Amino acid sequence: MDPWSESEGKRAHDPLFQCFSQNQNLRQPVQNCCKERSPDTVVARSERCTCIWVSGPIIVGAGPSGLAVAACLKEKGISSLILERSNCIASLWQLKTYDRLSLHLPRQFCELPLMPFPADYPIYPSKQQFVAYLESYAARFGICPTYNRTVVHAEYDEQLLLWRVRTRPSGIMGDEVEYVSRWLVVATGENAEAVQPDIDGLQEFQGSVVHTSAYKSGSAFTGKRVLVVGCGNSGMEVCLDLCNHNAEPHIVVRDAVHILPREMLGQSTFGLSMWLLKWLPVHVVDRILLLLARAMLGDTARLGLKRPTFGPLELKSLSGKTPVLDVGTFAKIKSGDIKVRPAIRQISGRRVEFVDRQWNEFDAIVLATGYKSNVPFWLKDRELFSDKDGLPRKPFPNGWKGEKGLYSVGFTRRGLMGTSVDARRIAHDIEQQWKSKELHRDVFI
Repeated sequence: MDPWSESEGKRAHDPLFQCFSQNQNLRQPVQNCCKERSPDTVVARSERCTCIWVSGPIIVGAGPSGLAVAACLKEKGISSLILERSNCIASLWQLKTYDRLSLHLPRQFCELPLMPFPADYPIYPSKQQFVAYLESYAARFGICPTYNRTVVHAEYDEQLLLWRVRTRPSGIMGDEVEYVSRWLVVATGENAEAVQPDIDGLQEFQGSVVHTSAYKSGSAFTGKRVLVVGCGNSGMEVCLDLCNHNAEPHIVVRDAVHILPREMLGQSTFGLSMWLLKWLPVHVVDRILLLLARAMLGDTARLGLKRPTFGPLELKSLSGKTPVLDVGTFAKIKSGDIKVRPAIRQISGRRVEFVDRQWNEFDAIVLATGYKSNVPFWLKDRELFSDKDGLPRKPFPNGWKGEKGLYSVGFTRRGLMGTSVDARRIAHDIEQQWKSKELHRDVFI
């Protein structure tokens, strides 16, 4: 007996599927199904539960990654269900980014599959332009996510050979809804939850503390001395924004960091790197980039910005750490408008002491400490994803597919280019299964 026939037989004896109606809709709700199931599965659930069969894949997350997979599937004639905990697509971009943000890479490297950016867009589209592009993308492919549903548990049912995804209303009390499908695509990405650093005395700091996910503009900090913790692209750009609004920013640089000009030799640094990699090995391209960067920026170590041992591209490949593409911050550091500080030793009141024993008082602290995956908190799978960091265990390009119909997208550490590659692979893989089993017809026993 083939696996699909076996799963059909198992479903025939499951109360969940005995509840399903015989119509041909993509998603059919069935009230109170959960109460008919075994006590062990009902005990953690609300008194009233809706169970919904999804004939196509379930996609968790309506960011660029989730939209890309849904579009690639739609192009192949396969509908999907996107579950989104927020009230909009691309919630990270729309709700948790600062006003002056723009794409750090040229637009041609940030396009989603099947639809380019408008021709009149600038080389580096703004946050607002990128969101408009995503909204147009969703509209073009008829993508309508189910909003305000937070996935609290997803697990593969070994008896039915199907994924069961349990959700709750986001931020309010309400009934649980369980969605059931043969496929589950995890598209919550690397940046699902803000990272809160463990700094001695931070909780007792007497000024304001804000993560970059809640930072909008330096206008709220005019005339204030602000400590920015974190020296990635966000931390550097927030410092520049603070300078432009007449604040006094200091930036904590705890580790070595690569700073590169955003453009070299008349083209984008990223584009130049991609071109050079066609002909030269990574370590040689890294040497070229560092020589050009030194010629343009000088010795960054003299200003407290030591470079890592590995080159920028090699370091990105090994650890996922992205080099800073400078948009004007470095000039402010050289002029002294932005002061570089080492790691924080402790905080007392408004006073911050650093590991070099120097100290200053600050009015505010901005945490540019990044984000992390939240997959281990809701997905009960330990084969595709790591418990440690919530990322696929296998590096790109082999981390997109797990077992039993589980997929991941948006975890490549290669930005939207990596997302596009994985989205196409996932859609192709599901299409092969869809065709081989004629799954365009809903199966109800």
